[in-house]
Amino acid sequence: MHAKAHTLIREAMEMRAATVEVDVRTGLPAFCIVGHADRGEREVRERVRAAIVNSGFEFPARRITIDIAPADIRRLGPEVDLALACALLAASRQVPAEILESQALFGELRLDGEVRSCNGALAAAQTARDAGLHGLMLAPGRTREAALVEDLEIVVAERLASAARVLGGGAGDPLPRRTEAHDGQWWPVGTSGPDLGDIRGQRGGIEALMLAAAGGHNLLLIGPPGSGKTVLARRLPSILPLLSRSEAVEVTRLYSLAGILREGEELLGDRPFRAPHHSITTAGLLGGGRPGSVGEVVLADRGVLFLDELSEFDRVALEALRQPVKDGRVTILRAGHRAEHATRFILVAATDPCPCGPRGQCSCSEEDLARFRRRLSGHVLGHFDMIAHLLKPEPGMLVQGPLMTSAQARERVVLARDRQQARLRDEGISVNAEMDAAILRRHVTLSEESERLLGEAQQRGTVNAAGVHRVLCVARTAADLGGSDDVRVEDVSLALSLRGDV
Repeated sequence: MHAKAHTLIREAMEMRAATVEVDVRTGLPAFCIVGHADRGEREVRERVRAAIVNSGFEFPARRITIDIAPADIRRLGPEVDLALACALLAASRQVPAEILESQALFGELRLDGEVRSCNGALAAAQTARDAGLHGLMLAPGRTREAALVEDLEIVVAERLASAARVLGGGAGDPLPRRTEAHDGQWWPVGTSGPDLGDIRGQRGGIEALMLAAAGGHNLLLIGPPGSGKTVLARRLPSILPLLSRSEAVEVTRLYSLAGILREGEELLGDRPFRAPHHSITTAGLLGGGRPGSVGEVVLADRGVLFLDELSEFDRVALEALRQPVKDGRVTILRAGHRAEHATRFILVAATDPCPCGPRGQCSCSEEDLARFRRRLSGHVLGHFDMIAHLLKPEPGMLVQGPLMTSAQARERVVLARDRQQARLRDEGISVNAEMDAAILRRHVTLSEESERLLGEAQQRGTVNAAGVHRVLCVARTAADLGGSDDVRVEDVSLALSLRGDV
């Protein structure tokens, strides 16, 4: 007797459609999974055996042969349990097999027959739909996430007995109740973080933050302890444009596969903000530390990667950021496995001006300062389009009102982004930071005064050829924030002021 079921198997950060075939025939009792002699296969066998018996079904005392296709699947995870158990029940004629033809099953089984949720339900649902299946059966904890995929029936099975009931033509268990605020609508959140209105003083820092948000520029904040570097950086997501629904689905899929999405969460609306500790390794930053793992650069996609105490990070790790920052993608090769992930984030970093703290009160020797600056090599500083120097706010500033709230700043940023998208639509990019030299020449025309300012900066050694390109990209963003079609002298001057010495 033979039966077949469809399932989804996670490999690295992707889902693959797979088929579980079960053959039950007379012979000495045996339970063999063909071609997968790893630890995961042994665990699957024991979970499925116990769940079937404890759910009131008979485990066949016959020769059971199981094949999982395609054959190049590296290992079996717990997400195949439900499909394997249902296929075995169908092969032993304890449940009908017809519905298995059009349904994917995705879930881990507890020994008592309860169905557990598995990471990656959204990716599983997308893969099932793309494979031409009509439905997906899974545990209740991840159903709202899977229900984001259109044209796919979502069936809830709290226990193996529930799955058997569905296969027999009955109804699934009820879906978890959706909160009223999200019922039938897409509600971008994006406002749950700290607000820019909490900042007092730091007009220059806020201006640099808005330029970073408007043009997608990377920003380095330099200032003494207490100047507000970290406070400013943590408010960048609150002034970025809200995620579109497609972007939110993309971020939700990634976080679900990475195991970060909590059960019951449906659709993430906040842009990612990742702030790894300076003790992080290169593998932790880029990924590849263990099979299928991703680094902080991938988890920050569509959001912000914040590196506090930049000078304390491992220099090799910082220099390895070159590809993710420049190309917007990272490629990881491990033991014959190649994975490529998007890394479209804004890089923000903060550092003190010297080892002991503020300028003007510095007790560091020249040797100490030279050693400190060497830790921020030219390759590391090359990641940043802007370098903003912050000072501690004066006491009187702390009792003044806010310069700008996040809502006000976001409104200006969105208008600037709209201008960029309209101008760059035919170029295949959306923000000024992505402009190459050819695109820059087509969209930035300088006056004689602006050309003179740039020439003087090059003569002083303030900027090199690459620096001029970054200055013009930032100047174009400053003009967009100001509502100007042309790049003005004041825009170039502002961009040059944000290329100061470390």
